Amino acid sequence: MTTAILVVPTEQRVGLTTVALGLVHALDRQGIPVGFCKPISQPHASDTGPERSTRLARIVTRLNPPEPIPVAEAESLLGHDQENVLLEEVITRYERAAQNASVVIVEGLVDTEEQPYGTHLNAKMAQGLDARVIIVAVPGHDTPRQVADTVEVVAQAYGGIRHERMLGGILNLIDAPVDPTGHIRFDFSRAADNGSSSHEAEFRTECARHWPETFKLLGCIPWQRELSAPRVQDIMQMIGAQVLNEGQMNRRVTHVALGAPTLANSCRELRTGAMMIIPGDRDDLLLATCMAAMSGTQVAAVLLTGGLKPDPRVWKLCGPGLDTGLPVLTIAASALQSVLYLPYMNLEVPLDDRDRMLQAVEAVASHISLDWKEPLLTTLEERRLSPPAFRHMLVESARRAHKRIVLPEGNEPRTIEAAMICHQRGIARCVLMGDAGRMRRLSARRGMIIPPDIEIIDPTQIDPRYIDAMVELRGHKGLNAGLAEEQLHDSVVLGTMMLYLGEVDGLVSGAVHTTANTIRPALQLIKTAPGVHLVSSIFFMCLPEQVLVYGDCAINIDPNAEELADIAIQSADSAQAFGITPRVAMLSYSTGASGSGSDVEKVKAATRIARERRPDLLIDGPLQYDAATIKAVAQSKAPDSQVAGRATVFIFPDLNTGNTTYKAVQRSADVISIGPMLQGMRKPVNDLSRGALVEDIVFTIALTAIQAEQAAARERDQH
Repeated sequence: MTTAILVVPTEQRVGLTTVALGLVHALDRQGIPVGFCKPISQPHASDTGPERSTRLARIVTRLNPPEPIPVAEAESLLGHDQENVLLEEVITRYERAAQNASVVIVEGLVDTEEQPYGTHLNAKMAQGLDARVIIVAVPGHDTPRQVADTVEVVAQAYGGIRHERMLGGILNLIDAPVDPTGHIRFDFSRAADNGSSSHEAEFRTECARHWPETFKLLGCIPWQRELSAPRVQDIMQMIGAQVLNEGQMNRRVTHVALGAPTLANSCRELRTGAMMIIPGDRDDLLLATCMAAMSGTQVAAVLLTGGLKPDPRVWKLCGPGLDTGLPVLTIAASALQSVLYLPYMNLEVPLDDRDRMLQAVEAVASHISLDWKEPLLTTLEERRLSPPAFRHMLVESARRAHKRIVLPEGNEPRTIEAAMICHQRGIARCVLMGDAGRMRRLSARRGMIIPPDIEIIDPTQIDPRYIDAMVELRGHKGLNAGLAEEQLHDSVVLGTMMLYLGEVDGLVSGAVHTTANTIRPALQLIKTAPGVHLVSSIFFMCLPEQVLVYGDCAINIDPNAEELADIAIQSADSAQAFGITPRVAMLSYSTGASGSGSDVEKVKAATRIARERRPDLLIDGPLQYDAATIKAVAQSKAPDSQVAGRATVFIFPDLNTGNTTYKAVQRSADVISIGPMLQGMRKPVNDLSRGALVEDIVFTIALTAIQAEQAAARERDQH
């Protein structure tokens, strides 16, 4: 089971990428198979090349992370109210990164003025990936108490600091020189050298005092001047300077000095790593810098301002100093303007600066505690299947199945749009039944064009082979050719005959037709699977945190105990087939032996029968809904139950209860309900709610395609 760890910031400029890759390195050198993923790109305003985090991961690790979703594409999906599609794309990237990995470090987003949705999407990704969360903070000017409080506030977006998904915090750039706003100063003034004492112990003490034991301070990473030092060539590109003497452009700039004082006073700044900003007409300071270089002081560079270049005679005198590798740059801006550039410099590691990134990653890894890794890796038995993960699984499985699904309600606008989405995303090969001209007119009104390679069948043109096959199948019931032709004018009946003859792999209907209209032809023509005596249904309820299974909410009005046991077993097997670990709660208005009456006795008997038939399944009942879902209630009402408080499959005692509950949850909680998916048919036929949204239809088509593949696999196994 792969564990996702989402690394998120408290604010901008916390070194998020460096910390994330440092975690990768720390886990890797412990021998833990680890992956990395930056699901959504977030380029810095000064970035012009490829996405930084993914490229750096490829440079400093042996990994090949997937390309992130471009931020423009993510914003387009958000703007068109398609957040679910965006999260499915996030899951797609994560699954690629998770191949052969036990842990995947996922780098989150940062809230910025241009992209203020970072924390919102981080919280959605944490839910979708069922991820543990690490919060990264930079102290800046804040006291240890303020830092601890800030982390707690940020944790609220992920359920609070005591939520089970919260893993811990990491403090980066401790004791860094900062400006009045709390951000690291680029100039790294000489005054910063005087502060040699570390405040790590204070931060650790304060965090331990205010954070719960379950949320640990995982690392305190001190600021190191060398790890924040850009190269001369980086600064040149950022400020648009020109080269007068190239020298060694890979020299590190550890601090900046403005050559404004007299020569004697400016000489104090001539140190290794200094970039001297000098007015272009200060020949004395240029000569002094060259003399310092000749004497062995490796000044990082000289930046001449005002667009003024040295007199050729002075330049000649500088020759021996320039020959030591001293870079000299020039810029049109004045000395003051050049200094004003500094607070806006991007201190992120450039893509071609592998040495600096390797050192930074090593520094982070060496200051991170991995005491938490063993319980995280050994106790996680199953990953909670979130709605985005479930939808991603449906889409990917349906794509692989590549099935042909017939949609008898082709004249219905939602069905047309769903077929077009399935075609675009490769979910299934949809066959629309209806009037082609009418379909195109309906699509045009919605601003859509039906692709020419989507198959459209006119149900008024009935091929004689369907009549012959139907008479052969139902002749013993008194069906003749005339009656068969008449029934086949019903598009659902015609689609069902296509399924019976193997011309399509599944059928989806119900956006217009009733449940009876959809299911009756299937029961008459397709019939149930071998050994099945009951057709039932389930809904996949996509709640915010996970996907649950509800059954039966659409077919059986008042099942008896035997039938209720059948529904429970069918629903558990369906849940297992779709990646949900089945823990079956047989629902009632009472828990355990607390209530009595015929309805409760039916649930008790059904639970006993289901357990006898399938001792391999976790089934418990009767349970009230709150006892089945909430751990605290379960501990009080059913403390010995292996299902209570963690149920994933919910079996309702009758249709009235099931249908009412699913619709109440769907509409009140604004969740997607996928289904109903019919269970027990020889070939997949699925019914839609007449209030189904386009998205509901798309995923029901995907379900049907997967069922068709599963049915084909069972048939192959039997032969």
